[in-house]
Amino acid sequence: MVTVQAPKARPRGIRPSRGYRVFQAVNGVVLTGVVLVTLYPFVNIVARSFSGEQYIRSGQVNLWPKGFNLTTYKTVMSDSMFWTNYRNTIVYTVVATAISIVLTTCYAYVLSKKDLKGRGILVGIAVFTMFFHGGLIPNYVLVSQLGMRNTIWAIVLPNAINVFNLLVMKAFFESLPVELEEAAAVDGLNTYQILLRIVLPLSKAVIATMVLFYAVSFWNSWFSAFLYMDKLERFPVTVYLRNLISSATGGSDVTTASDVALQVGANIVAVTIVLTMLPIMLVYPFIQRYFVSGVMLGAVKG
Repeated sequence: MVTVQAPKARPRGIRPSRGYRVFQAVNGVVLTGVVLVTLYPFVNIVARSFSGEQYIRSGQVNLWPKGFNLTTYKTVMSDSMFWTNYRNTIVYTVVATAISIVLTTCYAYVLSKKDLKGRGILVGIAVFTMFFHGGLIPNYVLVSQLGMRNTIWAIVLPNAINVFNLLVMKAFFESLPVELEEAAAVDGLNTYQILLRIVLPLSKAVIATMVLFYAVSFWNSWFSAFLYMDKLERFPVTVYLRNLISSATGGSDVTTASDVALQVGANIVAVTIVLTMLPIMLVYPFIQRYFVSGVMLGAVKG
């Protein structure tokens, strides 16, 4: 007679050890502290931008606005030149980012081909520019001689390829299976079709990451425009706000300054920071899901 044994009950989930629970608690406390330390300067800047002048000068503003005041925002945003320069910044950022993504992608894809003749030379040329450059005066002379002063190209072209971004994309392309491209080639696709129809659809994460890197860089850039442009209507908003800060904090006499001038001088820096970073903060949530995966995928190989 055969005896059938009842199946054993499944063991319950393993309870975490005491040491692991302690680690989780300590890790949570540490990460919470890091978040608070990171967020405090940002929250403080926003609070200062909406606070009254007397509260700012007395150091009473911390995490919440005191003496709610919009004078500086109204002063800045009522100037038509502010909106002209803001539009310039949007145009410069979009055009520059598009050009940089195209050039970086093409260059990185070429460098990812290990059987390419002269590949080492091309990589060396790119890396060389990370450590050596012509200098400020030669660059200024070159841009002037090419007739790019007071044009968008003075901002876009000299900074079109960031070598760090180039190497990240190169590493990502190298991590893609070679068999995919070989199969596409067997099906009759040429190099450009393989790049457009096979490689780029698989590279959305790293491309989104590079778009963020380039967009933030061009949006915050002010020195190139400050150096190569002398027409107010051509300035990006960063140069406009930089000049506004210089004029508002340029040593005005407190005893004779008007209330508006005192208010603007007190929180103009905070207001300019908020106005400058707001567009990037609005765009970032839409591409944040690609950000970490893009950087990590591009760091698999070097």
